[in-house]
Amino acid sequence: MGKWTLGQGHDGDGAAADVAARLATLEAALAQLVTAQSRAHEPNYVDRGTQQLLAMQYRRDAAAGVVHDFESVEFRNHSQNGEDGILHYLFSVIGTTSKYVVEMCAGNGRECNAANLIVNHGWHALLCDGSEENIRIANDFYWRHPDTMRIPPAICRAWLTAENVNEVIARYGFDREIDLLSIDVDGNDYWLWKAITAANPRVVIIEIQAGWMADAAVTVPYDPQFCVRKLVDEALQTEVDYCGASLPAMVKLGREKGYRLVGANRYGFNVVFVRNDIALDLLPEIPAGHCFRHPVARWQYGRVQPLLRREAWVEV
Repeated sequence: MGKWTLGQGHDGDGAAADVAARLATLEAALAQLVTAQSRAHEPNYVDRGTQQLLAMQYRRDAAAGVVHDFESVEFRNHSQNGEDGILHYLFSVIGTTSKYVVEMCAGNGRECNAANLIVNHGWHALLCDGSEENIRIANDFYWRHPDTMRIPPAICRAWLTAENVNEVIARYGFDREIDLLSIDVDGNDYWLWKAITAANPRVVIIEIQAGWMADAAVTVPYDPQFCVRKLVDEALQTEVDYCGASLPAMVKLGREKGYRLVGANRYGFNVVFVRNDIALDLLPEIPAGHCFRHPVARWQYGRVQPLLRREAWVEV
């Protein structure tokens, strides 16, 4: 086998440059391999092409009067649970207008309800979160992602309150009809939705305090600085977050604002409302109790409700 050595002068410089170029190529290939392997290990990721095929089938089904239960269409790409699939189904059958979404408490932006719509469907978003670290990660993700780096979403660090939420929405140009409003702030969720007048969403997805199931129309008292608090029962080895509002409370608020409850994720803690002028025949209103049919949900929420009843709630 032959061998080579670095010589002096220009020949040595050329050999060194060649080695550096080869190393750079290897590093780039390794980076691509790591990214591909990381994506391959994401469980059940539904790629863009598959989503397009699903959308076409959903529209054919809707035209034939076939309605799918939300649990049957769930999938998770970037959402915490199956909300990506639910939202993809909804907008496949009702269509879009602006492709604008506002998400309140979007976390790091990579795991939120808006991310799949942004990355795979070209939506424009306002992502709000109160954490400086989450905002840094979100900016890094969207400014580097090949599908969003040219026009990334608007990312806002803000502690949202009933007093400032409309100003934040208007500041970023989302004071208009938007397709989706997502609220999951683990606190003043009810009070934020009640306060919002700047945006007119067609669909609202909002987290509730599911431990109440359909038993009471209550919310945490309004406090601009409210922070979620963990309630623990060591004897039952269970815990629940003290925050948010019950589903009956949200249903009442939705009706006041012109929305109807159309479904929930599998365990009933993220619920979906559609504006009353949209697809009433395809997505009829459902009773609140319908969201808690899953046996795991009924079992767990029955265990935590005594913890919730000890805390302060406002009946609405």
